[in-house]
Amino acid sequence: MNLVQLTPGAGGMYCGNCLRDNALVTALRRQGHDAAMVPLYLPMRLDEAPAVVSTPTFFGGINVFLSQHSRLHRRAPAWLRRWMDAPFLLRFAAGRAAKTRAADVGELNHSMLRGESGNQSRELDELVGWMNNLPRPDAVFLSNALLVGFARRIREALGTRVFVFLQSEEAFLDAIPEPWGSRSWQMLAERGRDVDGWISPSRYFADRMTRRLGLPRDRVKVVPNGINLDGYDRLHAREPRRPGDPLTIGFFARQCHDKGLDLVVDTYIELRRNGAYPNLRLRIGGGCGPTDEPFVAEQKVKLAAAGLLADASFHPNVSRDEKIAFYAACDVLSVPARPGEAFGLYVIESLAAGTPLVQPTFGTFPELLDDTGGGVLCGPHDPKAIAAALRPLLDNPSRLREMGDAGRRAVFERYTDDAMARGTIDAIGQLRT
Repeated sequence: MNLVQLTPGAGGMYCGNCLRDNALVTALRRQGHDAAMVPLYLPMRLDEAPAVVSTPTFFGGINVFLSQHSRLHRRAPAWLRRWMDAPFLLRFAAGRAAKTRAADVGELNHSMLRGESGNQSRELDELVGWMNNLPRPDAVFLSNALLVGFARRIREALGTRVFVFLQSEEAFLDAIPEPWGSRSWQMLAERGRDVDGWISPSRYFADRMTRRLGLPRDRVKVVPNGINLDGYDRLHAREPRRPGDPLTIGFFARQCHDKGLDLVVDTYIELRRNGAYPNLRLRIGGGCGPTDEPFVAEQKVKLAAAGLLADASFHPNVSRDEKIAFYAACDVLSVPARPGEAFGLYVIESLAAGTPLVQPTFGTFPELLDDTGGGVLCGPHDPKAIAAALRPLLDNPSRLREMGDAGRRAVFERYTDDAMARGTIDAIGQLRT
């Protein structure tokens, strides 16, 4: 099949959606499909080889911003707009984008959802014009629902089908202040009628977005995310741990409030209180941008005040090899994300390394841990509840090993990039109109 994947880049930061889309396109190409990956807004930062290296970046972040705020720029000559999409300028803009919050882009987001009626209609025409020079795609994939404004124009111009992946858009949209938050939800529901189907990474998120957007249930299919197992498959078997041996709690996600970094730090302090678990260590990894640094500094202050900073280590913005080594160095992971995760890629990454998790009874975590057997659930977003779930495991390290082994087997069987690619092709076949 001829397939096109449209994916927003996050500039200088690692983005879970970018990593997932790149893995999907790579697997589709490996399975014989002619799949192209087209970056939007900013260059993508990936921790593995890009699936496609020759496609230009469309909807360049500078042009998108200026088109939103300047009528004059919307009529600017084509040469000027091309110059503003130059890679060196987009790399410069990427540093600024790392400081962008949902609260700052509500009106812009609404305009993007309007598609050909929005302020970025010229950017959409340029993208469609370029795609018209490709062999007609059998399907176009939109990386997330925030791109749904593209669907009508693409379907009309190319005569193809358009499918949308659901990828944690809910938390972003809910963070947009009024009136743009409600308007964006309303526009998303309206423009959702223009697509041929939706693909969710979990049953939890499929049900939730079906309700919020009023989607027909038969137009939403579930295809779990998968990862490239290269590197994970070369990890050695873990040495068995005994009670009292040094153990490490890990956190790996964006180092911010939404992902619950502060809860893990508070949990660690709670576990070490009054001299308990003197051999317990803490490792914190994942993306850390300019807006996250003050929050991370606050966590270090808390650890220092408890006399535990020397027993904690921070690993921001690591490479792929460093990420795999990070997971393998932890005995148990916890990422008590506050918004409901559509999936949580770190869950299957951790399990691929044989590291089980303790996660809140929230979002997709019950679904993932039940299917993999790779961890236990705890109560609400509360350090005492997380600590209470961890204590029996720290006292019985063999149980950690059993869950880690079970989770690793499940990931290697069902959560690979090849399984994701096959599931995606099956899903669009079932969604034929």
